[in-house]
Amino acid sequence: MEETSDFRPQSFAVVGAGPVGCIVAAFLSRGGFDVTLCDVMADLVGPASDPGITIEGAENFQQPVSRTCNSIDELADHPLDVIFLAVKAHALPLLASAIEGFYRDGMYVVSWQNGIDTELEIAKVLGKKAVLRAVVNYGCGLKQPCHVHMPFHHPPHFIQELDSESRSAAIGISKSLSASGLETRHTDDIVSMVWRKAVLNACMNPVCAVTGMTMAQAINDPIVFQLIDSLVKECVKIARANEISLGGSFYPMGMEYMKKAGHHKPSMLVDIENGRRTEIDYINGKFVEYGVQAGIETPYNRALWVLVKALEQR
Repeated sequence: MEETSDFRPQSFAVVGAGPVGCIVAAFLSRGGFDVTLCDVMADLVGPASDPGITIEGAENFQQPVSRTCNSIDELADHPLDVIFLAVKAHALPLLASAIEGFYRDGMYVVSWQNGIDTELEIAKVLGKKAVLRAVVNYGCGLKQPCHVHMPFHHPPHFIQELDSESRSAAIGISKSLSASGLETRHTDDIVSMVWRKAVLNACMNPVCAVTGMTMAQAINDPIVFQLIDSLVKECVKIARANEISLGGSFYPMGMEYMKKAGHHKPSMLVDIENGRRTEIDYINGKFVEYGVQAGIETPYNRALWVLVKALEQR
């Protein structure tokens, strides 16, 4: 049975003009919604209004957004219904505090990034009723400002509220995304979905970051594959110990998914190449944390976490 909602958002903001944020901003704008793209780096948002955001690869179109800005505080000037946070997870506490300054009841904030427990970081400041979590199933890279290469797109994407009172909002947002061409479904199983994606990220992203390999190179190298395989099995063990279901056929499905990624550089490798801080703390770092919580040894996740942190400090 199709879920219904009386929440019909019209005005959106996307914080973060990296490839993930550019994609959701472009789709929503193409769907006829009012969209503000926000990033502290003016050069990143410059082309978003004119000539627009360019998407190429699995999807191909160019779309301008309604407006751009370079400060969260500027979003207070617009009556927003929904804010998507498409930034690195370590920036969430600061951004949530900035949004708190103009947050009003009936506004919703969506965690639209990789990592475990990112939505909880936002909820610590804004409360659970205001926050939703999404799982996104596309790969992307930024060729230049507002020019995104999208090597794969595997819809649907998923979204869920943290508080049952916000269920209608989650359904309404999913319908807006779907109407824009970014097929999204409301789910009651977002934690499992987050963990399923996090396992794949924990196995590929840091390995590529440390070796400099693309996903295809890593998964097809017989020696490197042994490390990926060990990471998958360790992550599955940690999930089960914390009573988080990944599904009975997760291992073969996960391996098949990773093999289809192609010669794509995951964001963690791109961050290392550009001297930026990564999301390792919210990916492998979280598996280490949950391993400790359940009394499970995590040698593979801990090793990759330490190695990537060392590269960050370089």
